[in-house]
This record gives sequence, structure tokens and C-alpha cells, in this order.
Amino acid sequence: MPEPPMILNNDEYTEIEDAIISTEELGSKVRQLFRNNSDDVVYDISWEVDAAVEALDVFASRWTIEILATLYIAGERRFNELRRLLVGISSRTLSDKLTTLRLSGFVDRIVIDGPPVKVTYKLTDHGKRSGRLLSPLVAYMKLNNESVKKR
Repeated sequence: MPEPPMILNNDEYTEIEDAIISTEELGSKVRQLFRNNSDDVVYDISWEVDAAVEALDVFASRWTIEILATLYIAGERRFNELRRLLVGISSRTLSDKLTTLRLSGFVDRIVIDGPPVKVTYKLTDHGKRSGRLLSPLVAYMKLNNESVKKR
């Protein structure tokens, strides 16, 4: 847990809680739509489990969340800027992860002809949208582990 915890006033804290509840309700609605459109007479959860694993697989790899969060929070960055922000990552690992994220459609690699040639990395629209969709989960986890508290 980050120390010290962030302190929010009651209205801001309640607004975050309300947004989390709204997200939960929408998630239930999405799951119900999938269930209603299942071809099986008895709903087979394996399709939904497999789809969830496939959708979240990219996030399960070490450093992936750190890279995506850094680009989401800090914006477009050059390779060495990212490496400095991601304390402990090797250049090789960063390069490999950026390539994987680019091939998965989360990150764009932008090359600007020089001299010198300038290469930057930024989130694609898919990467940004994924970050926005994950934000309520991150907020919930922050509240749950008390890294955000109300006054």
C-alpha cells in the first residue's frame, strides 16, 4: 500500500464509490447479455471464463501493467524516459514488452525521421480505452486496501 494514503473529502470519496457501484451494475448487465445470447440450453460458463482469460492475458505478464500505467498516466514517452520511470526494468525486457504491447494493439511506436531519429511510444485508442475501463477496478482496489481514505 502506498504511504501515506491519499485523503479525499467525503463528497469525492462517495463519488468514487458511486462510480464503482455503477460499473458493477453495468458489468452485471453485460454478463446477462452474454448469458441470454448463449446457444446452450444450459449456460456454459467455460466460454465466458475462456474469454476473460484471453482478454486479460496481456495484463498478466510482469511489467506489462507498469508500462501501460506509465503511458496512461505520463503520456507519450521515449524509450529511455520509460526505462527511467520504470525502476528495475532492463532495456531488453522493456523492448520485448513494448513489442508485445504493440503487436497486441495497446501501444503505438512512432518514428520521426531525424537526424537524429526520434522514437516515442504512446497508447493507442484501444490502450487508452482499456485504461479507462480498468480505472474503476483500480479505484475499488485503492479503497479496499486503504490507499485512499476519506477525511
